[in-house]
Amino acid sequence: MNRFRWITAMVVVAVLSGCTPSFREDTEVVGPNKKSEAEVETTIIPNMQLDERYYKTLIPYKESASRGLVVSNIYTKYDIKEAEEGLMRISQNEFSTDKYYFQEGQYLDSDTVTSWLARSNQTEDGLNPPAEKDMDPVKRAKEAPVYLAHIIEQNYLTKTNDNKVTLGGISIGLALNSIYYYQKEQYGEWYDEPIPPAQLEKKGKEIAEEVIRRLRARPELQDIPILIALFKQEARNSIVPGTYFAYSLSKPGQNSLEEWTSINEKYVTFPMTNPEDIYREINTNFLNFKQDIQDYFSNYTSVIGRGFYQNDQLVRLNVEVPIQFYGTTEIIGFTQYLTGVLMKRFPNSLDIEVSITSINGPEALILKNRNDQEPFVHIYDY
Repeated sequence: MNRFRWITAMVVVAVLSGCTPSFREDTEVVGPNKKSEAEVETTIIPNMQLDERYYKTLIPYKESASRGLVVSNIYTKYDIKEAEEGLMRISQNEFSTDKYYFQEGQYLDSDTVTSWLARSNQTEDGLNPPAEKDMDPVKRAKEAPVYLAHIIEQNYLTKTNDNKVTLGGISIGLALNSIYYYQKEQYGEWYDEPIPPAQLEKKGKEIAEEVIRRLRARPELQDIPILIALFKQEARNSIVPGTYFAYSLSKPGQNSLEEWTSINEKYVTFPMTNPEDIYREINTNFLNFKQDIQDYFSNYTSVIGRGFYQNDQLVRLNVEVPIQFYGTTEIIGFTQYLTGVLMKRFPNSLDIEVSITSINGPEALILKNRNDQEPFVHIYDY
């Protein structure tokens, strides 16, 4: 029997966490930053942790010192989300969730990041290649594109024996442009010039080495492990995010990075017209899933799936099913039917999320964690 939940939209977040959190009292400790010698800053370590995949976050929550820049520097909402969440996922290779606490970056402020993102002939600290204003736009696109689009900083804190939290590690994400967009004349048509992957990787690693040198020049960061990861943005019109493709670590006291570790991750959309071999089986399953929906009710608009692959294996599938139903009983019946189809069509080794929506907003949500024999089914009650 499927586990079924009828919940209101107001409380959905608490229920959807899918965990049984502990409600022990939180821990108050001395914060990582002193306001003055006479006044120290206190912070709270929450005891509740949603999942071992997530870090506990200190209270009060500190916003990034460069907050707001990510929206203007990264093309799509999908890339914004993955650039931040992907970096957190990679950070777990060095900073475990049971020993470290998360805090948004506090060391690279907006002015610093803006200066570093400029061309080297625009600011003294610019990390992108120089290009004069009168340089031919086509030549600039081919020979001196803007490689570095944004810098994401995340801080990882640890608790000491004397009831304090201190900086234990830093992760830096370098968001790189896979395509350089330019105009041949002001207010003219936009053109795009793809940046060869090998060239992008080479430049990204060169920029990473310079970033390490600059961070190590700060006394407070000389003995802190620093992880740097390279993120490749997708095109402006993409409906899937880009991914990180390499990372490296600079150990405490080192002014350089160790050998780079390759990351094999990719997001794809289903259904595909001409799938590659590694996607063919799942694509067939998705087409059958789509046909099952069509057989049940023919006037839905479309079904879109987004798959997340790691090391050429599908590990997560998100599906959006827009419908035109209005009756509550219709929604319940369709959701129950779709739950059975879901279990029939897809492997049990996947994390699957199916979102059913109408013009009224979210209607139902089906969640299945990998290897679970039963999914959770939620009907929204407004």
